[in-house]
Amino acid sequence: MLFIIVTILTFIVMEGITWCTHKYVMHGFGWYLHEDHHQPGYPHVFEKNDAFFVVFAIPSMLLFFFGIRPELNFLFFIGLGILCYGIAYFLIHDVLIHRRFKWFDKTNNWYLKGLRKAHKVHHKHLGKEEGECFGMLFVPFKYFKAYRK
Repeated sequence: MLFIIVTILTFIVMEGITWCTHKYVMHGFGWYLHEDHHQPGYPHVFEKNDAFFVVFAIPSMLLFFFGIRPELNFLFFIGLGILCYGIAYFLIHDVLIHRRFKWFDKTNNWYLKGLRKAHKVHHKHLGKEEGECFGMLFVPFKYFKAYRK
């Protein structure tokens, strides 16, 4: 039971880590890698911004490695929480919001529509300054109001 709690807490904490990384790294000294993500109609399958997936995958892989040595321990489940967040991020951000893959084109869910709206507001700024809505799963409630029944 403790391992499940560690995994869920890690998933939740990852939203805060992602928010901080997005605001202070991607829109800061890491703008070189993130800038192409803010350009409309980016023509390539991959973006330089995709390097951040690797940045988050490395700690997860290391935690899996050390989480089974000398036997299964809590580090494995921290790595699992990071992996689960990465999967959620990919499905929400790249599939649902940016539609890099056409898997969930016809969603009518108020929560997912609110996330899309918040991210659209984030992308109205083409530069690294004056950004807003840096979160991915938890965004201000005002973006959900129009879609709630």
